[in-house]
Amino acid sequence: MPRTADPSASHSIKRLLGKILGTLDLITEHIEKTILAGSVLFLAGLLITHVLGRQLFGSGVAGQVELTQMALVIMTFAGIGYAVRRARHICMSAFYDQLKGKLRKSMLVAISLLTGALMFYLAWHAWDYVSAIQSRGRTSSARQIPLWIPYLAAPIGFALAGLQYWLTVARNLLSPGIWRSFSEPERYEQAPGANVSRVE
Repeated sequence: MPRTADPSASHSIKRLLGKILGTLDLITEHIEKTILAGSVLFLAGLLITHVLGRQLFGSGVAGQVELTQMALVIMTFAGIGYAVRRARHICMSAFYDQLKGKLRKSMLVAISLLTGALMFYLAWHAWDYVSAIQSRGRTSSARQIPLWIPYLAAPIGFALAGLQYWLTVARNLLSPGIWRSFSEPERYEQAPGANVSRVE
């Protein structure tokens, strides 16, 4: 007699894989939150110090403009992965919204798989750019900060975004329903007044 697959073993493997991916998701979330929170606090402290310095002592923080630009670069690229995690990224969904059921889920998996690959491709090119800047010893004009340090946020941000897209693929393959990210199921809020009966 041919041996049949044990459904309980398959379920256990899926559950273990889900736990591993969930742990990976939590680790990346902690990295993203740390980078974003640190950047926001640094920028807020920098601007407050600069304004107080100008008002009280007649001179602000030297190189405040370039430090602000660096913080914004870091926040922008670190925020890519976090936006994907919370399913708050831009979606071109006119065709996707017309689909239902398995076809809709298959489309989401394909989109997430290809977009994740694109993010890793961009991370690879961003890493080449950062390496070139580091090898040339380029620094900022006012504070002489090596430019590869803030620009390192680009390959890290793209890589984290690619990882989030591929975690979305894994979640959709392992779990029932449609998931826009590893932790966010697909749901559309109803337009206000959609169920309100018309008053004659």
